[in-house]
Amino acid sequence: MVKKLDVSLLRYITSEHFRVVTAVEMGMKNHEIVPQDIICSISNLKHGGVHKLTRDLIRWKLIASERKGPVSGFRLTVMGYDYLSLRALSSKGTVYSVGNMIGVGKESDVYLCSDEDDRQMAMKLARLGRTSFRNIKNKRDYHGKRRTASWLYLSRLAAIKEFAFMKALHDRKFPVPEAIDCNRHVVVMELCTGYPLCQIEEIDEPTKVYDQLMALIVRLARHGLIHGDLNEFNLLITEDGEITLIDFPQMVSTNHKNAEFYFDRDVKGVVDFFTRKFEFTSVERTPKFSDIERRHNLDIELAASGFSKQIEREIEAFESEFRQMREEEDGPEESETDEDKEDECKDLKEDNKKSEEKSTEKPQQPTSRFDNWLQEAADTTETVPEEAPEIVDDELNEEQKAQAEAIIARNRATQVERNNNEQSEENDQVGDLPEIERDAFQLADAMSKMSSLSTTSCSPAEIKSRVKKQISLQKRQERARLLKKGETSKYTAVRRDLKSQIKEDFW
Repeated sequence: MVKKLDVSLLRYITSEHFRVVTAVEMGMKNHEIVPQDIICSISNLKHGGVHKLTRDLIRWKLIASERKGPVSGFRLTVMGYDYLSLRALSSKGTVYSVGNMIGVGKESDVYLCSDEDDRQMAMKLARLGRTSFRNIKNKRDYHGKRRTASWLYLSRLAAIKEFAFMKALHDRKFPVPEAIDCNRHVVVMELCTGYPLCQIEEIDEPTKVYDQLMALIVRLARHGLIHGDLNEFNLLITEDGEITLIDFPQMVSTNHKNAEFYFDRDVKGVVDFFTRKFEFTSVERTPKFSDIERRHNLDIELAASGFSKQIEREIEAFESEFRQMREEEDGPEESETDEDKEDECKDLKEDNKKSEEKSTEKPQQPTSRFDNWLQEAADTTETVPEEAPEIVDDELNEEQKAQAEAIIARNRATQVERNNNEQSEENDQVGDLPEIERDAFQLADAMSKMSSLSTTSCSPAEIKSRVKKQISLQKRQERARLLKKGETSKYTAVRRDLKSQIKEDFW
């Protein structure tokens, strides 16, 4: 059951009460529950006065007291958020009185209100987070990339978004209510005359109304917008058959990845409603998303859902390139000087040097122990190539060249000698065995070599130091646990003594 908004307390709440409620609202930007010390510092009130004011606000259900673990504090309620919005609107002169509830939706409540000149208006309060609409964080992108967000904050984002869409569409002569004012999660708009289309049982000219709705869908798409929830509950119709569109928070851009799905769903919703309610079926073909020719960029101006910053950057880059092309076409062509050519040659040389340095850089060494083991095993089993590497640098003298060739020849000789020795040992050990046993012996010998490599990769000194560190860490943890246990038992003993003393004093 939806609870009605009671505004009678606004007459009796003082400015100090609102200072405390505002402090709780500001503290909830960084805290789930706001401690009393933070409320005192934000509101600039004394601790005793804040304690008295918070008791009154809890009784009026404008804030709530909560405790989570060792932390106790206060949080803002939905009623308190309503009162903050109404006080701001009344101080600006937008709202003077609040009347009855005229509409209830899955994510909002609508009330009658008026200003000092007795002008009737509609006041819409966003109510995101109800049990019937809890999946909004997955269906809408109000909170962007944030992982968590409170329902009050999401309601505020929805109201700001709806106010922006309504104002922009009304300025472009769309059949929408006039947006008057907005504060937090409350939107004040023009009170439209008409009835919801879902309550209408019969229409004199269904063809006229049907054509209006299809033309409205196409016109919105040409401006770069898709309503996303165009059904009989979000359409008002007058006695003359004029249509008024309401409810805009879910509007998306035609650049949205699911834009065609939302467009077809709006068209299908209108077609199915007229077929089911009025038994009307149009002979003409329904509009398709591929047939829409975009003429305006209203979604870019309003940053509708689906219009990302990446698209904005691409548009800006295209505009800058187009501007440069126009300037080059309009301005005279300037010939390049010799200095410009020399600068370009220098830049090319620098780029070539950088690319050569990058190509000659050594690959990064593996960091984990397992990777080190694999790298060492690969280095030991790797053979030296038969062809010596060519010395490209011409600046080496003859002595350095001779030394390098001697080192290469020595390495090649030692590697060949090692391979011959290993092959002779294997032949001596495995020569007299049959083929199956010879293969098994070679496999076991290769496995033993790998095991010896893995065991010798970590030195005994390093193993000893790691064991010492682990033992000292365990000792410190045990000492901290015993100290904590002793302090807890001491605190428990003091409490037990106090309880016994209080019992003796009373009895």
